[in-house]
Formats: sequence, structure tokens, C-alpha cells
Amino acid sequence: MKEAGLKLLSFPPDSPPLSIISAAKIAGIDLPIQTSSSASSPTLSFSNGLKLHGNYVILRYIGCLAPIPNFYGDNAFHAAQIDEWLEYTPTISCGSEFENACGYMEVYLEKRTFFVSHYFSIADIAIWSGLAGTGQRWESIRKSNKYPNLVRWYNSISAEYSNPLMEVTALYVGKKGLGKPVAAKSKEVKNVTGDSSDKAKAGSRSSSEIDLPDAEMGKVRLRFAPEPSGFLHIGHAKAALLNQYFAQRYHGEVILRFDDTNPTKESNEFVENLIKDVETLGIKYQKITYTSDYFSKLMALAEKLIKEGKAYVDDTPREQMQKERMDGIESKCRSNSAEENLKLWKEMIAGSERGLQCCLRGKLDMQDPNKSLRDPVYYRCNPVPHHRIGSKYKIYPTYDFACPFVDAEEGITHALRSSEYHDRNAQYHRIQEDMGMRKVHIYEFSRLNMVYTLLSKRKLLWFVQNGKVDGWDDPRFPTVQGIVRRGLKIEALIQFILEQGASKNLNLMEWDKLWTLNKKIIDPVCPRHTAVIEERRLLLTLTNGPDKPFVRIVPRHKKYDGAGEKATTYTKRIWLDYADAECISVDEEVTLMDWGNAIVKEIIKDQDGNITQLVGVLHLEGSVKTTKLKLTWLAETNEPVNLSLVEFDYLITKKKLEEGEDFLDALNPCTKKEIAAIGDSNMRNLKQGEILQLERKGYYRCDVPFTRPSKPVVLFAIPDGRQQSVMK
Repeated sequence: MKEAGLKLLSFPPDSPPLSIISAAKIAGIDLPIQTSSSASSPTLSFSNGLKLHGNYVILRYIGCLAPIPNFYGDNAFHAAQIDEWLEYTPTISCGSEFENACGYMEVYLEKRTFFVSHYFSIADIAIWSGLAGTGQRWESIRKSNKYPNLVRWYNSISAEYSNPLMEVTALYVGKKGLGKPVAAKSKEVKNVTGDSSDKAKAGSRSSSEIDLPDAEMGKVRLRFAPEPSGFLHIGHAKAALLNQYFAQRYHGEVILRFDDTNPTKESNEFVENLIKDVETLGIKYQKITYTSDYFSKLMALAEKLIKEGKAYVDDTPREQMQKERMDGIESKCRSNSAEENLKLWKEMIAGSERGLQCCLRGKLDMQDPNKSLRDPVYYRCNPVPHHRIGSKYKIYPTYDFACPFVDAEEGITHALRSSEYHDRNAQYHRIQEDMGMRKVHIYEFSRLNMVYTLLSKRKLLWFVQNGKVDGWDDPRFPTVQGIVRRGLKIEALIQFILEQGASKNLNLMEWDKLWTLNKKIIDPVCPRHTAVIEERRLLLTLTNGPDKPFVRIVPRHKKYDGAGEKATTYTKRIWLDYADAECISVDEEVTLMDWGNAIVKEIIKDQDGNITQLVGVLHLEGSVKTTKLKLTWLAETNEPVNLSLVEFDYLITKKKLEEGEDFLDALNPCTKKEIAAIGDSNMRNLKQGEILQLERKGYYRCDVPFTRPSKPVVLFAIPDGRQQSVMK
């Protein structure tokens, strides 16, 4: 924050101050970060040369600076209480005292929401960070439910501030919570003073990261440049998030630029949805630009290159041109004079019949082993109107020609590109050199590839155009809108991508890992509901059950109060899933979830051996620990809600398509299955997009909420990383 003169937070590479970083992120304070092997404790440097030292000294300062009410207490007494907890926090990371500390906090939190008073403070951040920093030790505690009050508090904080806290744990705590915080590659910090001319370079945050070359703190400018020819997919999301990550790390900025150089494929609809997708990902871009903003400059530059003999107009048929490039054969047009080229260039601009036969090529090196340097195409004719500027132009620059110019023109310092473009890096820099433009650094990262997944927009468009999916936001699609509609939380996607870091290694990633991360986010907070499959559902008559139905108000989530409450109706006759009924034996004692035990006395079948109904008695004094079957059920009333439970599968049947293999040969014939069910009456109140768990059935996202009894509520099944699809 400028008014405070914050310059840099430095700390030892193996001891990241989680509480300070978390507090700053939650408070929205832009805090440049640097690891330093010479630092013995966290140090906060200011632009006037002053410094603060120590974890909790800096945390208190952040607490005072933050625009969050009562972050460091609303009076002297509460501030002192916060200080008391800050002094206690180191006990958490003391190995021998860890269990005692958890036990002490468990009792303390029995009737409390926060550690101090009735509001969230830096005391909560300090303790949350202390627990998160122990990695697997705390994760084991969370799963064991040994300290339910402490786990409830921790999960509540994690859910409320999921975006910043997920980012902190992904970057600074060992992957999947294993072990201690990740040690960063240290980079010595020298001369960190108040002199604004100091070029403080940012150090690596984790062992999987590499610094941007020649990056200067506060001077990094990046761009995320999608083509508006489709929706953003998970591969684009990696590029977008890495741009944002480096911009934040180096205290720089990101430009959102639309690479709109091909009017045949592009539309305003795609522009609008790409902006929506980028904002869904939480990308904070400085401004939006378009390559089409620079068309007049690009045309003038192309003409200049023609005059300088660095570009020529070629009318060689496309297939022949491709073959000549492969074989290193120079075009017959390569030796044309500048005057001849300019004459044909004007024909291209006019979009004449002669001009339509031509393209503009750069005169680079037809014998270079790197084929991208063999006179690439700079401009092509295209009479299709542009979605932004109509029919003003009949020619459009290629990406290869426009991108180096616009990157340099917009002051981009580092262009992030996936490693599939590696061979074109030399071309990018050669074109900038011929243009007389400043050199832009290229930083490569590996393309994100997912199993059973197509990421080519051309192939995804085929599914849309042929009605194989319902649109670009179909839950079977790897688009951001598709996976969010299926129930993925953006926090899980961010953690998944940041855990990979900026590695250049090509990996084929499993979806299960992403959905497992998602489950860890949704399970602690999503409400629980009950459903019974419609097909062949059975009545269990409890002969000693309540003669009159009665209702109890119960929590929607037993361990998370924030999920609210629901009404459960208890009656003498209840519905069961047929699959559950098949598992029951006569005189077997079973547990009816959220009610108690019952003993099934009679199983009635028809002449074909199919069960038609069950008769039993309540045995509420029975122990739920002794029963084998724990059954979900619904009261027989006119209250249940009609449901449509929708399962999805992959669009293709092969984990990875080999080079040259046609995706049409690997189409999955069955990718969607709908199951009719009835759900508890509380599901009338579900909102579109709400995530819930159907007890013993899995996690779901509400896609179509309740409107009228005849129209079912549509719930999309959310993979959890381990459940096998019912479609297999």
C-alpha cells in the first residue's frame, strides 16, 4: 500500500510466515515478497529505510493497517487478548506440545465462534496458520474428528476465506499437506534500502519454481492473450493463473488482450464469455486491449518491411508453399522487387481477385533448420467482416506477425507461452528484430493435458455444432464454465494449477486429483440432504412407529453451523432404496440415519421374487455401532421433491490420443445418464449453483432449482476423485 510505504517482506526460505502472508492477502494488502538465506526472521522493509522484525510484530502492524473492522481488536482489552493468543501460537508447532495445544483450544472453542470476542481477528489467522503449517499432522487430526470444535472452527475459517488461504497453503505448505512448508530456492537480498532506484529481484517461492529472467520488482508487465474463438478451458486457465501469479509475485500487472486476428472464427459472444471466465478465475487485469486496436500500425509496419526488402508478397498455392517450406525451397516470388510487392500488397488490401490469391511472407531464412524461420506468413486476405470493426479490412495479420509487435508496443516485459511453441521462439525474436522493436522475454511453461480430454477448440467446436453437448458450458466440457457448472470450486482449480508450478515438464494429469482437492473444499461446508431412487422404491412399515407424523429441526451439516437447518419428517411408513432393501435379512437390525435403529421383521416378495414391501419395528434403544447397514430414508408424505440426478462421463474413451489419431474414432457413445429420484422437502429451497451432499450417494450441484412440483430439481453429480461412475 503506497500510503504506508511498504516495500518488501523478506524471510528465511525454509520458514515462510504463513500468518503474515495470509493476513495481507485476506486484507487485500499488496505485499511484495522475497526469500533471503541471510534473514533469521521475517523483516518488513519500508521505502524510507525503516524496518520491522519478527513474525507477530509484523502481524500486529498488518492488523492495524488492514481495512477490516476490529482486525486487531476494538478496544485495549481485546487487543491484549489477541496478544495473549499470539504468544500462545508457537506452542502449536512445538512437536511435544501439539496434542496438548489442540486439546486446550478444543475446550476453549466449545461455545465460541472466534478466539477473541465475536469477530474474526489476527488471533484466528495466527492459530489457523500454525495448524496449517504442521501439514500432515494437522490433516490427520482433521480426518479423525478427535477435536470437533477445533476442526469446526478451522473449516469455517477455511471456507470463509477460501481463495487467499488456498493460495497460501498451495504455495507454502507441502503438497497435499505432506510435511513442513516447502523450502524455496533462496536468493540473497542485498541493499534493501529506501532508495527507489534499487532493483530488488523477486526470489523463488517454492522449489518447483524458476525466476522470470531479468524481472524487476514493480516493473513486470504480462499479458494473457486468448483468441475469442471459444470459451476459456482448463488449459487456458493455467496460462491465465500463471500470469496472475507472476504479476503478484513481482508486484507487476497483467493485461487481458484479445488476439482477434481471424474474423472467420471469432465473435462478440466469445469475447463476453472469455471476460466472464477470466473474472471467474479471479484474474485481476489492468485493462482490456485487442490486437485489432493495432491493425493500422501493423499494416504500416508491413509496408515498411516490404520497402526494406524484409517481406514479400507470394501467390504460391498454400499446399505448394507448405511443401517448399518443409523442403527449404525458396519461392519464385522471393526475388520480386519492392515495387512489384507493393503493387500486389495494394491488391491484397483491396481484396481484389488477384489479391485474394496472395499472402505476405517475411523474408527470413529458408535454409534454417528451424522451419518456423522459413519465411512465415505475415498477412492473409479474408473478406469476412470482423466482429469489432466490420468490413474495414480485407486483410488480417497472422498471430506470428501481430504478437511480437503488440507485445513490444504494449510494454510487455515477459510473454508466457506454453512449451509447444518452443520452436517459434526464435521466429518471435527475429520478427521483433526486423521490426526494430524492443526484445520481450519469453517464459515457457508446460501445456496442461488431462486424461480423456480434448482441449483443441476446433474439436470442442465440433461437439457443439453436432449437438453432442448442450453448449460451451456443458458439464462434460473442460471449459471453465463447464467444470464450474459440474461443481468444481475455483479454489480447487487454482490450487491444482499452482501445485504444478511453472514446470516445463509435460505431464498428462488425472482428473481424480483435481476432484479430490475439490472434495476437501466442499465436504466441510456443504449441506446434507436425503434422496431415494424412484425406480422400484419400497415402503418400510414400522408397526410401532408414530401414528401421527412429527417434524424435527436438525442441522443441514452436523459439523458446520453455517450450513443452516432443515426440517425432517418422521412417519410410520418410510421410503427406502430398492438396492438397500435387497441387502436386508429378516430379523436384521438396521440403522435409520438421523432417527435410530429398527428391526426388519418381514420381507414381502411377489411371485418373481422381487421385494414389494418391508415390515419392521423401531428399536431406538439399539446401538448404531452394532448394525451393518446404515440406511437413508424418506417419510411417506406428499412433501418429497422430484429430482433428476445427472451423471456424466468423458467424451472420449482413450486416455490420450496419439499423434495423427482421429478423435472421432474414440467418441464415447454414452456420456450422460439421468436417474429419477425423490428428495426431502427442504430441497425446494435449493438455489442454482448450490452444492450439497446426498447422504450415501455423493456430492451434487443444483443446476435447475425447484419451480413447480411437476418439474424436477436437476442435480449434477460431482466426482469426488474416487467414486466410480454409475455409467461404467
